[in-house]
Amino acid sequence: MPPTALTRRALLLGGAGTAVTAALGSCTTGQLPVLPELVLATGPPGAVYREIGGALAEELRKHLRSTAVRTRPTGASVENLMLLGSGQAQLGFVSLDAMLARQNSPVEGVSAIGRLYDSFLHLVVLDSSPIKTTRDLAGRRIAVGAAGSGTEYTVEKLRRIAGLSFNEVRLSQAEAAKQLEEGGIDAFFTLTGIPTPAISDLLRRQVPIRMVELAEQAQALASGDSSAYMPATIPKPTYGYLLPYRTVSVPNLLVARDDLPIEVAKIVTNTVFAESDAIAVNHPEARRINRSTGIATGPVPLHPGAATWFREYKRLV
Repeated sequence: MPPTALTRRALLLGGAGTAVTAALGSCTTGQLPVLPELVLATGPPGAVYREIGGALAEELRKHLRSTAVRTRPTGASVENLMLLGSGQAQLGFVSLDAMLARQNSPVEGVSAIGRLYDSFLHLVVLDSSPIKTTRDLAGRRIAVGAAGSGTEYTVEKLRRIAGLSFNEVRLSQAEAAKQLEEGGIDAFFTLTGIPTPAISDLLRRQVPIRMVELAEQAQALASGDSSAYMPATIPKPTYGYLLPYRTVSVPNLLVARDDLPIEVAKIVTNTVFAESDAIAVNHPEARRINRSTGIATGPVPLHPGAATWFREYKRLV
């Protein structure tokens, strides 16, 4: 059905959500180009990127039946941008601050499918830890994320702004949580969506942990680059008994190479924003994906296929 054939009255007569999804899902301007493979760069073990990436790939396979859709585990944002730039991936998850790292401008050759959800910077310690503030990190072993991750990038920026000094260890979220429990490290940073699986798993297994607040550091980051950072609070229900946690948030984008065919990019956009409920079935982080904010990608331009999808969605509703 052409999008123009779906009237506002039809949308209001029940089944509107299904009708919009069906209309947008079929709104291609021509034959779908042959794409042998579609690689989605995700993230490390225990990360939201890895979890949502797997669910998204599963949904995309239903719509791109002639394409081998696969995920590629990575360190996260910085590595994902490198893979996109080299053509080893066509899609990838990135944090906005890592995307704007080059002189505060978007990476060339890469554009946005849309804004997904915000990540929050966590600083996690055992409840018995003497670390109360970031000043107490001095001389201690602190995990700063996997090599090539958005966490690594943001923490390095935080270190420079706040003048922090500690011994860096590069670990994935899952490995950092394990090392914290076993005493191999004193704390770990992670920049991730909420709730993040690695932290939730510690709580599920009743490992006593707490968060070190980053309110002052959030203000410093936001004042230096307000387009990428925003002071935020993780609400209490997110991590069971843990108190509300003041920190900094960073938008996450799903980005694509500019040469990804427009029709394929439209299908990806539709899958992410019109079918987000399917992605969120076993991944509560994905419930934060919202088509009304999906277009808010800041200085990063939308891929032409994504821009077309959002225009057609706006006409339908």
